[in-house]
Amino acid sequence: MAYPVQLGFKDIASPIMEELLYFHDHTLTTVFLIHSLVLYIISLMLTTELTHTSTMDAQEVETVWTILPAAILILIAFPSLRILHTMGEITTPSLTLKTMGHQWYWSYEYTDYKDLSFDSYMTPTLDLKPGELRLLEVDNRVVLPTEMSIRMLISSEDVLHSWTVPSLGVKTDAIPGRLNQATLMTSRPGIYYGQCSEICGANHSFMPIVLELIPLKYFEDWLLAML
Repeated sequence: MAYPVQLGFKDIASPIMEELLYFHDHTLTTVFLIHSLVLYIISLMLTTELTHTSTMDAQEVETVWTILPAAILILIAFPSLRILHTMGEITTPSLTLKTMGHQWYWSYEYTDYKDLSFDSYMTPTLDLKPGELRLLEVDNRVVLPTEMSIRMLISSEDVLHSWTVPSLGVKTDAIPGRLNQATLMTSRPGIYYGQCSEICGANHSFMPIVLELIPLKYFEDWLLAML
């Protein structure tokens, strides 16, 4: 959950988001070092009398400023590619959840169970209960088990949408006529909020996503109540 004047990411709740946070710190450190070097060179040029003003060629300098940026880009690219591969890799999912975007609500279908599907609309402000969050609550939450590999199949029935839950490191476009896939796994129980992250019309801001992650035993009890 995000808070006013919060710095940094939301609380991490999945292995993928943890990897993304490490990658963010790695990249930010690299950028900070580059900026420090550039500022040092600029300050050196401003405070030191210029020399070699007649130099027309410097092969050593050109070699360094070609190889060094390439090496930095490689150091950034390798962790990024590894995370991309991990995010798209699904071996044996324990559960499959199909998500369809509509203007302006989400539909969910538990494909491993017959006749278990529902629509999820935003709860109007006047219907909110004490303690509930405005523009983030829904009438039907998505209930999933924790510490299990879940395959998300995401598409759209009308226009472009994007199914996004920041705390879990998930952001997948919902495209009409195309079925996108994402991996979802949480490390602890909790309620996680997200929203549509692709401008999709007048009520784009009113398409919240609420996931309720619970232990497997309670998830099985919920299934028995729903089926």
